[in-house]
Amino acid sequence: PAIDSAEVVRFIKEKASNHLVDVYPIGAATLNRKGESISPILELYEAGVVGFSDDGNVIKSAGILRNVLEYSKITNAPVIEHCEDESLADGAMNESFNSTLLGLPGIPTVAEDLIVMRDIMMAEYVDGKIHIAHISSKNSVELVRQAKKKGIKVTAEVTPHHFSLTDDNLKTFDTNFKMNPPLRTKEDVDAIIEGLKDGTIDCIASDHAPHSIEEKEMEFIYAPNGIIGLETQIGLAISELVKKKHLTLEQMIEKFAINPRKILNLEIPKIKIGETANLTILDPEQIWTVDISKFKSKSKNSPFDKRLLTGKSVATINKRKMFFEDKFFSI
Repeated sequence: PAIDSAEVVRFIKEKASNHLVDVYPIGAATLNRKGESISPILELYEAGVVGFSDDGNVIKSAGILRNVLEYSKITNAPVIEHCEDESLADGAMNESFNSTLLGLPGIPTVAEDLIVMRDIMMAEYVDGKIHIAHISSKNSVELVRQAKKKGIKVTAEVTPHHFSLTDDNLKTFDTNFKMNPPLRTKEDVDAIIEGLKDGTIDCIASDHAPHSIEEKEMEFIYAPNGIIGLETQIGLAISELVKKKHLTLEQMIEKFAINPRKILNLEIPKIKIGETANLTILDPEQIWTVDISKFKSKSKNSPFDKRLLTGKSVATINKRKMFFEDKFFSI
């Protein structure tokens, strides 16, 4: 269900309270994520949400977006936007030479750019906080860069697949390369990497979207969008960003662990004697081959199967518990 009531928020927090991994709910910006009427923003915040989003749906109405921003401003929580003009986005891949070559309907980058521009302008007008989810286009990166220079409260994230793959990968018609926003051109990827380097893009997020094999095994145009990303995100970031000298390991860690907490107003754990550990331990030199048959996820919809990566998460420590080598330990 959409997280649009305090009861749902409390249910999620209670269910997650004893889990190793912390769960911070994002409240629906509008009721049932339909974009028609605003959710009870303050009530959701008091129940424990850390931001507001219609996840997967853009807030179509500028008036409703304004109201959400104004209420969220009271809480200092960000509004997280899936930026896509749906009237331009009825396609299956990026609109480019490749979409013409493959005979697939395209989604132009302007579908993203228009909403990014609108959202930035509204955030400036209201003085609210807007976060651009899974940015994918060169022009959108530049819009965020210029907005930050003006002091507008805008932040952005990118997924590992949007800095690791391009629409050239779709020539196989493998539906595991179908996602939303779609994979773009090398020019867009280069702009994204530059945005990560200069701080325009604050975070790296998996955009984990599981689907069954049966769902993905259909004609490309009808297959659902999305890939799973949790188990490959560290390896892709180290392989594509750190090993290629775009980011230092410390800068990469900031994109994963520090900046998201700052955006969501969460306390940053301390690595200090006497503090309760909340850590993910990485081996940045471990070379491994992606094998989807060994994934912990029930879904296997990854385009990175058999890909050689460097860097891996090897242990998680939190709440006096540790997960290491497929086992849980109390510490």
